[in-house]
Amino acid sequence: MKIASTEMATEDYRHFKNSGVEWIGRIPNHWQINRLASFGRFSKGGGISKEELAPEGVPAILYGDIYTKYDISITNVCHKVTLEIARKSKEISRNSLLFTGSGETIEDIGKCVVYLNDIPAFVGGDIIVFEQTENDSLFLSYALNTNGARYEKARFSKGEIVVHTYASKLKDIYIPIPPKKEQRAIAKFLWRKTSIIKQAIDIKEKQIELLEERMQILIYEAITRGLDSNVRMKDTGVQWIGTIPDHWQVVANRTLFEERNEPGNDSLPILSVSIHTAVSEEELGDDQNVRGKVRIEDKSSYKRVYINDIAFNMMRAWQGAIGVVHTEGMVSPAYIVAKPIGPIVGDYLEFQYRTNAFIQQMDRFSKGITDFRKRLYWAEFKQLLTILPPIEEQAEIIEFVVQLTKRTDRVVKQKEKEIEKLKEYKATLINSAVTGKIKVT
Repeated sequence: MKIASTEMATEDYRHFKNSGVEWIGRIPNHWQINRLASFGRFSKGGGISKEELAPEGVPAILYGDIYTKYDISITNVCHKVTLEIARKSKEISRNSLLFTGSGETIEDIGKCVVYLNDIPAFVGGDIIVFEQTENDSLFLSYALNTNGARYEKARFSKGEIVVHTYASKLKDIYIPIPPKKEQRAIAKFLWRKTSIIKQAIDIKEKQIELLEERMQILIYEAITRGLDSNVRMKDTGVQWIGTIPDHWQVVANRTLFEERNEPGNDSLPILSVSIHTAVSEEELGDDQNVRGKVRIEDKSSYKRVYINDIAFNMMRAWQGAIGVVHTEGMVSPAYIVAKPIGPIVGDYLEFQYRTNAFIQQMDRFSKGITDFRKRLYWAEFKQLLTILPPIEEQAEIIEFVVQLTKRTDRVVKQKEKEIEKLKEYKATLINSAVTGKIKVT
């Protein structure tokens, strides 16, 4: 992406010195390198949980918001709490810098944003607040979100499943400090340029979203209406199904399947059923499956599955955890295995069973007062309705879906590569500007 600018000179400053900090490298002679602790003070947020958010009140920021809702700065706060809840928290004002004190990955730990609103706000737990007046806070936020600064934050962090960092560690991070006038110029320059980059990324992400939505619509139409737009249709009398081709059927699953309860054995891989990827084609390693370390030793309690069986997690079926088996293996005792009575195209049924309409049908038939306790048992699964075209058409529909998915995936991957390049360019631009590798006037 080319961004024209009269403010950015490609030549280096005339005189440089070694910063002594690996990620910063050489900096202009008149710049300094300072520890955060040398020009500001740290404090902790606290006292606000998601459950305490309110539709009206004073602005509130949770640590999760910093990861999901904000980038470099916060101008408009998306959450509020009552004044009573806010009093047990930490109040911040304009130019306060906020770090995430915990996170899921070590790469993202300690993400930083600057608060740029004149209305005081209140911050929840796991937010570390840094307050200072010597430097431009927007420039500091850019500097503290460079790849090098992120590496420093990660290096000082601890934890595996949940990663933590602390003010005692953040205070020792060194960053480049140009004169304040240059800080403001760099921050202004980066604000404009990164806004343009963000616009381009947003457009491409929207394009991906529309491509995937279109693909899902076409798949659903193919699965439930077939490929011939001129075929004669009939009303099924089932509200959630509507009309189907005249020669198709709607049948109860008890006519298609019988329950399989065959024990597994040590020679077979343990397969899983995921909401996102249906039935796995190989056994997940312990690094992919946290529960792998506590598997049942007696493999006879697992259920054997064969190619073309339908397997589903009875506790997650209402969310779409169902699919066709492509590899002989065994599954958890908590899964239900449906053995086809006659010939089927398993992939066709998997696509149908993972559509929103069929998932909603599984949800309605699941037993349980709350989502956490919902179960889809065999007795209910066999009552579910399945749309059944002739087997030749099932195969044709799957071929159409496979080709459509491949075409869409190619375009999506290209868009994702373009987004990645834009993000890399943005990171390089920020790093070059805040370390003096390009001159901003």
